[in-house]
Amino acid sequence: MEGKRVVVGLSGGVDSSVAAHLLLQQGYEVIGIFMRNWHDESVVINQECPWIDDSNDAMLVANHLGIPFQVLDLSKAYHERIVQYMFSEYESGFTPNPDILCNREIKFDVFLKAAEQLGADFVATGHYCQRKESASENGTIYHLIAGADDNKDQSYFLCQLNQEQLAKALFPIGHLQKSEVRKIAAEIDLPTANKKDSQGLCFVGKVKLPVFLQQQLAPKEGNIILITPEDFEANEKALVLQTQDISEEQLLHASRSVNWISMKGKWVGKHTGAHYFTVGQRKGLKLGGFKEPLFILATDTTTNTVYVGEGEHHVALFRSVIFIPDEEQSWLQDKDAFFGLEEKKLIDIRIRYRQPLEKAWMIKLANGVYIVFWQAQRAVARGQFAAWYQQNELIGSGRMVC
Repeated sequence: MEGKRVVVGLSGGVDSSVAAHLLLQQGYEVIGIFMRNWHDESVVINQECPWIDDSNDAMLVANHLGIPFQVLDLSKAYHERIVQYMFSEYESGFTPNPDILCNREIKFDVFLKAAEQLGADFVATGHYCQRKESASENGTIYHLIAGADDNKDQSYFLCQLNQEQLAKALFPIGHLQKSEVRKIAAEIDLPTANKKDSQGLCFVGKVKLPVFLQQQLAPKEGNIILITPEDFEANEKALVLQTQDISEEQLLHASRSVNWISMKGKWVGKHTGAHYFTVGQRKGLKLGGFKEPLFILATDTTTNTVYVGEGEHHVALFRSVIFIPDEEQSWLQDKDAFFGLEEKKLIDIRIRYRQPLEKAWMIKLANGVYIVFWQAQRAVARGQFAAWYQQNELIGSGRMVC
C-alpha cells in the first residue's frame, strides 16, 4: 500500500504496537498517536493502567519502529461525549457502555477527523476484528467480521460503527491469535512485548466507579427490597416465555418493564444511591445473613429503590424477550436487505463483551424489533447494547431500554 498514510492509535499496549509494525510491513506510511482522554487522576486506579506510563510506552514503540509520534489531547471531547453520557445513564438508572461509545464517538470520529487533517487515508487500531469488502451496485460495502481469536474477539465494541467509519478503519491483527501477536512482538523486540493487557475505560484505565460517579451524583440513602421468586412469578409470569411462536400482544407484554412497585417484597436494609448499582451486581450491598448471596434484580432511580434477590439463578434475573425501538438501532448492513420479504430472522446475538453468541429470533414490527432468545438471558441491563451477527459478521446493534 505504498503512498497510503495510516494513523495508528498507539495505546501503549502490545496489540496496537504489533498493528503498527504489520502496517509498516505492508508498505503503509505510519504515524503513531496516543490519545489522552483523561486528566482527573483522583478516580483512576493508577497501579492498574496509568495513562502517563502508557503514553511513554507508546512513544518507545514509535521510536523502536522509526515512525513519527505525538500525543493528542482529546479530553474535552471525551468529557462531553463519554463522561457526560455515563453520568446521564447512571442517573437515569441505565448501565452505560463507554467503550462502545468511545469507538463510535472518539476513535472513529474525533480521532479519525484529526488523522484526516494529517493527510491520513485510514486510521488503525489494535482491535481483534476484521474488515472485509464486497462490491454492490451502489459501490463498496464494508463488512465487520469477528476476530480470528474467539477468546479475544472485540467486534462487539465496534457494534455502533457505520459504513463511513468502517471504510476508513484498518484492523491489522484481526486475523491473528493473541499468542501470535505476542510472538511477533517478542521477535522484533517491541518494548511492549511482555506488557500485560490493560483493562478499564478506553485510553483511560481502571476507574474507581463510586468515586467517579460521586463527582456529579451525590450519595442518597434509599431502601433495599428483597423479592422472592414466588413474589416475582405471581406478578410477571409472561416475562419467562421461551418460544418464538408468540403473538404481538404476548411479545409486548413479555418485553415490557417489570412493575416492581406492585410486588410484595421485604425491606432488608439501606443503600447509598440506586444510581450506583446495576442489574446482576453482587458486590456493594453490604448485607449478610442470607442463605445465598444477594444480587441486584433492578434499580428504580425515581424512588431510589434497589430490588434484590437471593441466588445467581433467581428467576427475575432472566429475560427471554427484549424490544429495541427503531431509534435505538444501528445497522452496519442494510436492514431492509437483511429481512427481505421476511418479518422474522434467525440471528446470533450477544448482550455483553465475551459472551458466547446466543441463538435468537429477530421479529420486525412497525416501530422496532423484538429479540426472542432461545435461552433466557441473565442480567439484561438497560442501557447496554445488543449486537447481532450472521456467520460471524456483525450486522447491527441496538441499545436496550426496557
